[in-house]
Amino acid sequence: MLVVKQILTSQRKQMIKIHPNMKNLLLLVTFISLCTGLKAQSDDRGYLVKTGDMAPDIEIRYTDGTIKKLSDFRGKVVMLQFTASWCGVCRKEMPFIEKDIWQKHKNNPHFALIGIDLKENREKTIKFAQDLKITYPLTLDPEGKSFYSFAEKNAGVTRNIIIDKNGKIVYLTRLYEPEEFQQMVQVIDQLLK
Repeated sequence: MLVVKQILTSQRKQMIKIHPNMKNLLLLVTFISLCTGLKAQSDDRGYLVKTGDMAPDIEIRYTDGTIKKLSDFRGKVVMLQFTASWCGVCRKEMPFIEKDIWQKHKNNPHFALIGIDLKENREKTIKFAQDLKITYPLTLDPEGKSFYSFAEKNAGVTRNIIIDKNGKIVYLTRLYEPEEFQQMVQVIDQLLK
């Protein structure tokens, strides 16, 4: 019995000596896994672009028939707001865009807000803006070409893209999160100072 007890005590001592190293290794593996998971989560919003990229030079189609290129807005801070009439999250966010961004900056010659209605016709887009009492321009993207220049196929529609005066993407949002929305408002305010 004494020999078994000595063997067990000896094994415990070896385990105790190994245990701190294993604990550190386990902590390191857990930390790396968490960091990798957080990075994947933050990058997994269906964007094809990232902050720092030049914004794709998409075509902007107004409901009155006017067509412009995004590059026509160089020298201005531009907010692209991708939306659709059937999107509940978009409908929730748009009154905040109207109140907290458009009404504040609509007379600033260095700012442009462009709503882009995904895969809907002119009549539906006009009615959508009227129903929500949106006064900022809501433009057409009938085939989704503009949207799919920024986002993956089958990606969710609720997105805002802030572009600086040089045409670089400086902020991206996905869905409507009040905290992220407020950060976006601050980014726009800072760019316009």
